[in-house]
Formats: sequence, structure tokens, C-alpha cells
Amino acid sequence: MALVLPFKAVRPQQKFVSQVAVLPYDVMTREEGQKAVWGNALSFMHVEKSEIDVPDNTKSNDDLIYQTAKRNFTQMVEKGVLIQDKSPCFYIYRQKMGPQVQTGIVGLMSASEYDAGKIKKHELTRKDKEEDRIRHVDTVNAQTGPVFISYRERKNLNKIVDEITAASPEYDFTAEDGVKHTVWVVDGAKRIDKIRKEFSEVESLYIADGHHRAAAAATIAGNRRSQDKSNVSVKEYESVLAVFFPHTQLKVMDYNRAVKDLNGLTPGEFIEKISACFTVSKNFTARSPEQFHDFGMYLGDEWYKITVKKGVYNENDPVASLDAAILQDHLLFPVLGIKDPRVDDRIKFIGGIRGMDELEKLVNKDGFAVAFSLYPTSMEQIIKVADAGAIMPPKSTWFEPKLRSGIFVHKLD
Repeated sequence: MALVLPFKAVRPQQKFVSQVAVLPYDVMTREEGQKAVWGNALSFMHVEKSEIDVPDNTKSNDDLIYQTAKRNFTQMVEKGVLIQDKSPCFYIYRQKMGPQVQTGIVGLMSASEYDAGKIKKHELTRKDKEEDRIRHVDTVNAQTGPVFISYRERKNLNKIVDEITAASPEYDFTAEDGVKHTVWVVDGAKRIDKIRKEFSEVESLYIADGHHRAAAAATIAGNRRSQDKSNVSVKEYESVLAVFFPHTQLKVMDYNRAVKDLNGLTPGEFIEKISACFTVSKNFTARSPEQFHDFGMYLGDEWYKITVKKGVYNENDPVASLDAAILQDHLLFPVLGIKDPRVDDRIKFIGGIRGMDELEKLVNKDGFAVAFSLYPTSMEQIIKVADAGAIMPPKSTWFEPKLRSGIFVHKLD
């Protein structure tokens, strides 16, 4: 029931791929991006995060940023750094980060199916971030980074992928962060048809990461559709670049929190207040919880384990039973006064990739009062929330490894 299509990817020449491929635009600041591309004119960061190439005083929504992205992309194509396949293909994209290995199929999904709710989401998007991606994609006239999609594992698709990956890859390189990236091109008509047919049997697709990319692509499709008077049968803007992974292969990491103050409470008063809903234990040497509904808490140079008490939350509610919701609904809001974590600047979210030392640093050196470590959300929880048509609390999931941008680009005409 899912429409997944091959496409003519714009992608790096084999000899350039390790220089071109970059982390997503939204995982680093402008300054971090500038540092990352130092000495590398081929980095796709010049397209994905083109604010690194404009004057320091440029406003974040200045059209110069988007025109710079378009210019940089055009130059990479004109210089032959990026080339386009002559016929539509699927691509197999494998990432290896330590013991974690995930192998996905790169293709296009339908913007109309996104609008119809067949491609399920679990996060709200922010208007400013969505508008940024709309302007970026519209100006460059290309989707420059894929949406991270999951689907319930299908054995037949696994078998097809295994057959393809037994051959020599098109790309095989290890990035500076140690993540290994391997790509195979699927250009045979029989295999392409098999992949399309298998996806047509998939009941639902789930956005794991890239909600703003997906929303922007659907908005652009709607805008162009309303203005399109052509008779062209294949309208590229109707499709969204994505990598599709079986749900069993994905790794969700913890997404932790730190708060700047105790909302006027002393440490002792704070612990007393949270004890109404949580059992508080000292000397939590593990620092990171080992099961759902346990949390680590770093306060006053000491680690505690806090465990939510039975009956505090609704076990049958797919959102209320999430650890991120439990912490928000029964501690961050009622005790610390964090009503809307999306906009409150007293709270900071820390991806699990940074580890527990980062939480200690925030409290010991960076002026935060308390930090919380969470147990990772599971893929089954994400799917359950999405199937219910519900939305998870902000910053509930952190996926690793991140998809690289620049390996696959989808042009919109």
C-alpha cells in the first residue's frame, strides 16, 4: 500500500564521495559547520547549510542564504563533482557505527500519501524550521537530504537487499566520526520491480527523523501542483527523497534534559516535592537508567535514581506512558515550571551520543541546576504512537547513526 519509487539520483563521483558527504544541516551550529568544512571546498555543507558561506551579520531568513545554496549546488554539478544517473534506480545504503548496522533502501515516497496520513509522523514541526526547508528546497529546486523512514520488517525485502549487497558496492568509505557508509546501485528492471511490489504490500511508513524535510516537501508539492499547467506525466515534485529501514535494525538513543534552576526550591525541597510521584535513591553509580520508567538525576554533584511510582501515569496511553511524557507531566512541569519545553529557554536537550559526562558538565560548569538521563524510546513505542495518530513529547528520540546528506539528491524537475 506504500508507493515507493526509483529515481535518477544526483550523486558524487565515486572519487569525491567521502569529501562530499556531510552530517544533516540541523545537527550542528553555523560555527560548527564552518569548522567542519575548513579546507574542503567539496563538502555538501556548502549546499545543505549555506549560511556558512554568507557574511556574519546576515539574518537567518535572508534570501542570500538560499541563493548561495543554489549557486553552490549548481557549481558542484557543473564541475562534475555531482553527476546524475541516466535512468531511475533504487540504492541500498548501509551504515555501520561500532556494532550498530542498518541497511536501508533509498527511493522516493509520495507527497500525496504524506498529506493523506499514510506516512505516519510522531512529532510536531516548528513553523520557522519548516519555512527554512521550504525556501531551501524550492530555491535549490532539489531535495538535498533524505527523510529517515522506517517500516515493519519484511523478510522478502531483506532477502532482496542481501542479494544486492553480496556484490561490490558503488561507494565504501568511513567518515571522520568513524561511521562506515556503503552504497549499492540497483539498476536492474527485475529487482526494481520486486522492490516496488514489496513496498506496495507495506501497510504503513513511519517517519523516524526528518519531519521538517517531509513537511516542507509536501508543502512544495502542493504549491507546485496548484500552479502546474504542464502535461508532463512524471512530476518529480510529487515525490519525497527518503531512506527506508526495517524497524528491527534501527537504534534509538536516549534524549536527556538539563534545567537551569530549581524554580525557587532548595535541593532538599525539590527532592521532597518529586518524592510524591517518584521513588528517589542515592548513589546511582550507573548514571544512565537500565529500564523504562527509571531516570538518572544529577543534582548537587551527586547521582540519584528516580523511579516513577505505580498509578502515577496511564499505562494504557501510548503517549502518557512514555518516559519523556512521564518526566514532563509529573516533574518538569508541576515541580520545575517547564510548561512548554519547545519554547522554554530554561531547559536544554542533550542527545545520548554525548554521554553522561556532558550532563555532569552542564551542572558542574555551565550553570545548570539539575540534569536527567532517560532510557531510550523503543521503535515499538514510536510505531504505537504514530498508529494512534498521536504526537510524542518534544525530543523523545535520537537516532544514530545520522543519514549523510550529499550522497543522494533528488531534483524536482
